[in-house]
Amino acid sequence: MIADLGHGSRDDASLPVAPDLAPAMAIADDGDENATVVAPREYEIVGWRTVYVSALSILIGALAAIVAQVFLRLIGLATNLAYYSRFSTEFVSPAAAHRSVITLLLIPVIGGLVVGLMARYGSAAIRGHGIPEVMHRVLYGESRIQARLMILKPTSAAIAIGTGGPFGAEGPIIATGGALGSVIGQIVHVTADERKTLLAAGAAAGMAATFGSPVSAVLLAIELLLFEYRPRSIIPVALASAVAASIRVLFNGSAPVFPIANLHQPSDSALAFYTLVGALVGLAAVGVSRFVYATEDVYERVGERLRIHWMWWPAIGALTVGSLGLVEPRILGVGYSNIIGALSGTIVGRALITLVVLKFLAWALYLGSGTSGGILAPLFTLGSGLGAWLGGVGADLLPTVGIDPRIAGLVGMAAIFAGATHALLTSIVFAFETTRQPVGLLPLLLGCSAAYLVALLSSRFSLLTEKLARREGAVHTEYTVDHLAHVLVRDAASRNVISIPSSQKLGEVRSWLGSMGNEKGAASHQGFPILDEDSLLVGVVTRRDLLDAEKSDELEVGALVKRRAAVVYEDNTLRDAADHMVLEGVGRLPVVRRDNSRIVVGMISRSDLLRAHAPRLEAAREMKRSSIWGP
Repeated sequence: MIADLGHGSRDDASLPVAPDLAPAMAIADDGDENATVVAPREYEIVGWRTVYVSALSILIGALAAIVAQVFLRLIGLATNLAYYSRFSTEFVSPAAAHRSVITLLLIPVIGGLVVGLMARYGSAAIRGHGIPEVMHRVLYGESRIQARLMILKPTSAAIAIGTGGPFGAEGPIIATGGALGSVIGQIVHVTADERKTLLAAGAAAGMAATFGSPVSAVLLAIELLLFEYRPRSIIPVALASAVAASIRVLFNGSAPVFPIANLHQPSDSALAFYTLVGALVGLAAVGVSRFVYATEDVYERVGERLRIHWMWWPAIGALTVGSLGLVEPRILGVGYSNIIGALSGTIVGRALITLVVLKFLAWALYLGSGTSGGILAPLFTLGSGLGAWLGGVGADLLPTVGIDPRIAGLVGMAAIFAGATHALLTSIVFAFETTRQPVGLLPLLLGCSAAYLVALLSSRFSLLTEKLARREGAVHTEYTVDHLAHVLVRDAASRNVISIPSSQKLGEVRSWLGSMGNEKGAASHQGFPILDEDSLLVGVVTRRDLLDAEKSDELEVGALVKRRAAVVYEDNTLRDAADHMVLEGVGRLPVVRRDNSRIVVGMISRSDLLRAHAPRLEAAREMKRSSIWGP
């Protein structure tokens, strides 16, 4: 007879309570060819694959650090050739060059022409500042990047920056490091997830090799590339970042990139002011992002209307750079010295705000043209300058509060990073690592959090994700703990399961489905476990199998079982069950005991998985009061 395996409701307290186990990932089989069932295999937090990927990441970190040094020397070579007519790889600023007005005006234009030609006939992927392009490959391209970008991207960026482009070196280095990791991940046999880790390891190594900031580089990879916090990805990325930072020390020493001396612990009133500075700079970050993309739109519309190919746009943008460079030469090139000047207090007042405004215009108008260059150094220049200027104004208006313009500049530098990229933790730790000033940590936490809040309230997308949103339509860069991974199968499975003996005739089952099925709840069942004479699981058949008109009524139900049953244990999570359903191509799973995988105690279906989200949605949306004195 058709049997009911029900033992009560889903809340049946008589069920054994298994100890919590490590999360499990459903993969195909337990390896036993003779097994009757296919159960999820236990998930390993780390394993030998993690060791293998870590070894590859160490190699990638070392190579990325060397690539960073080569790239910086390429920028130096391009700058020396263009502005000083000498063959040297020394990293210098174009600001001190003594050339004619026409020459200073044309040098950026020539660089823009070269970059446009490289993008047209080399690869259009070199356009932009690098990080959004890497993010796109991670989110939508299985972390695959073309090998030629390892050459074209740094070369084009070196030409653009070396000929006066007001960009940072770090964006192209991050993109090149990511490309290096991706290419190695395409050469060796790895999964798409492991390739993403290798790409992130190369990108983090590029940032660590540029600024000597290994911890913030790891956080950057987590917040902007990995969108996860798992040991199997973080460990390789951390190793690559540490190796790159160590190699950087061999070339550049261990001194902080942006040194600030003799900072004093701020008062509570000063902390409140620095929080306000962060909020204002966060608002400025939103404006910066909108202006950059508005500039891109103008190039698109004008280029289409006048039929000017995008290859020529960088040269047009470079003309603006050359013109503004005649007014303020310090806006040309990377401009790390400008950041140091704002943070140390050597550039102040009107000179500082003039530098900020002209740097912003030159950078945004040139970047919007589709040239090749980074955004971080320009953002740091804008943020540190704006913050230091606000700090100077505040110190004059509130002399008794103890406002330090240098701390305000530090907060501004990190806050504009947080507001523009939505990478809160990265911005705070980066500012600390590049200055080594623990006094600044509390102001940084307050200021960056305020900037992050203001930026999110003002704009859904960041400077990095706006382009992705325009291209793909939807970008979600938040990461949360999987709700299904915290719910056990035994808490969501249906216990009132109707089973069918394997020896039952198909005609009898069909008759039962037609006459008695609705009364016994069979109407809601789309799959039925088939049991042998010892009430042990043989397999699962669907309602469609049972009603197949081509099957004879005299056929035993057990003959319909063609494959091993995919099952799940009571102490597996719903994430295990969902993954197992996908991998096995089924919509329901028998729930079995851990000590005997052929004893069925319940069923879990896709509908059960969906219902399990109800408490999560209720907790997120429903507002209600609770008693503080008891349950």
